[in-house]
Amino acid sequence: MHVDFPHVDGTPQDIAPARDTLGGRIGRARDALDLSTAQLARRLGVKTATMQAWESDRSEPRSNKLVMLAGILNVSPSWLLVGRGDAPSDDVEAESAEIRDIKSSLSLLHIQARLLSEQIASLVDRLDERETERAA
Repeated sequence: MHVDFPHVDGTPQDIAPARDTLGGRIGRARDALDLSTAQLARRLGVKTATMQAWESDRSEPRSNKLVMLAGILNVSPSWLLVGRGDAPSDDVEAESAEIRDIKSSLSLLHIQARLLSEQIASLVDRLDERETERAA
């Protein structure tokens, strides 16, 4: 069953209601990659119960996990949050499972590297501030 919801500009948008939540979009993207909930949870480093709670909209991931989740699922964080941007294909991709797995792992590593870089920069700034305070 599909329902017409108004789009931001007021035009109707055909959306399946069960998939038009954060949890629904997580599940849809996970299904498109042919991953189980446990497999996705393991890749993200969370418990399966946590992933199940996210997919059933009982709770939501923190922003850093949401960004990592989007990377693993090969979708944008804005698509996960509000459905804006490119949705994953419901069709079975021609790519092999191994290629999808490699791409997903690379995407996750890229996100983790960026987060580590930001943490390093923050710690360097804090250290500089403390050294400046001591010198004064």
